[in-house]
Amino acid sequence: MKNWKNLLIKVFFVPIWLIALCTIVTAIALVVIFLNGLENTLIAYLMYGFSAYSLSIVCVACWKYIPGYYRNTKEKVYDNKYANRYLTDVAYKTQVKLYSSLGINLLYVFINAISGIVYRTYWFGIFAVYYAIMAVMRFLLVRYVRENEIGQSKLGELKRARVCSVILLTVNMSLSGAVLMMVYFNRGFTYQGFLIYVVALYTFYITTTAIIDMVKYRKYKSPIMSVSKVIKFASALFSMLFLETAMFAQFGADTSINMQRIMIMITGAGISIIVVIMSIYMIVRTTKELKEIKELNNGKEE
Repeated sequence: MKNWKNLLIKVFFVPIWLIALCTIVTAIALVVIFLNGLENTLIAYLMYGFSAYSLSIVCVACWKYIPGYYRNTKEKVYDNKYANRYLTDVAYKTQVKLYSSLGINLLYVFINAISGIVYRTYWFGIFAVYYAIMAVMRFLLVRYVRENEIGQSKLGELKRARVCSVILLTVNMSLSGAVLMMVYFNRGFTYQGFLIYVVALYTFYITTTAIIDMVKYRKYKSPIMSVSKVIKFASALFSMLFLETAMFAQFGADTSINMQRIMIMITGAGISIIVVIMSIYMIVRTTKELKEIKELNNGKEE
């Protein structure tokens, strides 16, 4: 029994260089087999067995090394004061994300504005307006967190959150313009090759994380955090609409133009309704809480 155990260890617990070599050989061999139609030959069956072995030693190596690498990496990350603060301080993490998203929005405003001028089309102009509105909201939030610590003033956060919620309502104007361009001028997004899958994966990822963040950050009871996550979710919804047009361009050859237009209008209307509901909810909620604070302070805001 002990001999069998030692044999299995020698067979499956092999050096990293041998794992890499087996993986490369397997990949090259399988490509050659499939390109030359050799799937049912003896050499192909032998390579199938070898590929199974290669996969096994890769899995064993992952089981053996990844937990240790993960612990070491995690320790190094937490040893860095900036990374540690980002991972443990929710308010600081919110600030960093606001700064980064504001920078990305401003970059998109610049790119779309220049593209609209160069190509003389309203298509890019609509998106320049959309990203500009997003940038304004995030700028207001960034300006607030620069001057005030999150959680320090509930009154100040409520006022800023209400302003951003009102501005979020205007995003529907740019959304309506984009939908009209998609429906009546057959405009949309196209991605070459496998890039469409990368974009789709990223879009579903940001949408999922936006939903999780909206639920997760409610427990902190910070209007600034809440409205920033609402803005993030609205942005993710718009990305879903843009992805839909790209999917039609890539895979919609069998779908009629009229059906594509109907689906785009339904999606656009659904997103618009969701954004309006979220905006109105935030406005009503912040207004109600502001009124309660004023009543507690005998009508005084300070």
